[in-house]
Amino acid sequence: MALAMIAGATLIGIAGTDLVLPAIPSLPTALGGTAAQAQYVLAAFVGGTVLGLLLFGELGSRFDQRIVLAISLIAYAAVSVVAGTADGLDELIVLRVLQGAAAIGPAVYAPGMLRALYGDADAVWAIGRVASIEVLVPALAPIAGLWLLSEFGWRSGFYVLGGLAAVLGALVLLRHRALPRVIAGAGTTVGYLTLLTHLRFLRLAFGHAFTVGSVLVFVFGAPTVFVTGLGGSVTDFIIMQMVCIGCFILMVNQSDRLVKRFGASRVILAGALIVASGGVAMPVYALAGGTSTVAVTLIFLVMNVGLGMCGPPGFLQSVIAARDDARGSALVILAIVGVLTLGTAGIAPFIEAGLLPLATGVGSLAVAALLLRTSHRTAA
Repeated sequence: MALAMIAGATLIGIAGTDLVLPAIPSLPTALGGTAAQAQYVLAAFVGGTVLGLLLFGELGSRFDQRIVLAISLIAYAAVSVVAGTADGLDELIVLRVLQGAAAIGPAVYAPGMLRALYGDADAVWAIGRVASIEVLVPALAPIAGLWLLSEFGWRSGFYVLGGLAAVLGALVLLRHRALPRVIAGAGTTVGYLTLLTHLRFLRLAFGHAFTVGSVLVFVFGAPTVFVTGLGGSVTDFIIMQMVCIGCFILMVNQSDRLVKRFGASRVILAGALIVASGGVAMPVYALAGGTSTVAVTLIFLVMNVGLGMCGPPGFLQSVIAARDDARGSALVILAIVGVLTLGTAGIAPFIEAGLLPLATGVGSLAVAALLLRTSHRTAA
């Protein structure tokens, strides 16, 4: 029950972008405004998550996370329903900031609750199970969103999000005793400023963020590169996603066994090395003039193998180093969002130039992650 509630809460938060995504092109016609404004509907949600990360990280370090989790879900439900009644794009954009802030609460509290439920030894298993479900959301939620859009209009996606979040929020509130009671004992002494000067935490957090970011930046840029740079199609990209997601799920569910056999540090380093190997192979292939989408898919498959290995233990190790699950988790996720945003924005002006710019950016992130993993600075 506890694992299902935690997983469900994080999934509904992730769906806040992907379920709404198919409706974006139709919003200017429905609400007035421009296509550029409609894109801000997506950006506003991401911006809201940044605010929510810091807010819920602070609240979770001071209060019973079970209650705050329920409040975040109920707030998410309320804002989603109100967003579904918006009469203009400007109003919807503002509401999306609030929706994104409320949606991120479960992601902040999940690591600490899973640690409390299973202990550090088995928390990798639990995080892996949740991650293997989460990765399916970007693939399945847009399909559901497209069906809702065609059958009931753009507002239906927001109403569905609101209804699901309300049910989950009520369930968590009524059954909160099934969840572990987590209050950071060091909540009054380990603040954000302290963590930002904690060199070991920063090394681990950004090592994880660069590893995850290298994979996600490639995913964000691949559709354009596949079509304009490699002469492929969106179908080729979808095939790549399906194959790599399947491989990631397979490996992420083996990561706990690898950790128990070889130790977390070795598995994390090995995974980062595999990701970096794929990251380096990508620009090398591009420089050699390679244009095969199959070859690119195989290289990206290697990166997903590495991420599946080191993802769960890497995230957990970062949170443990923070000595404050809520604030630590918030900053690790914030680092991932920052790397993804800056990486995607940096590559965007060159995205139509073919595979090389994207591959170079992705490879640089993967190598930076490996360098951070091999650094032995442990200053507190």
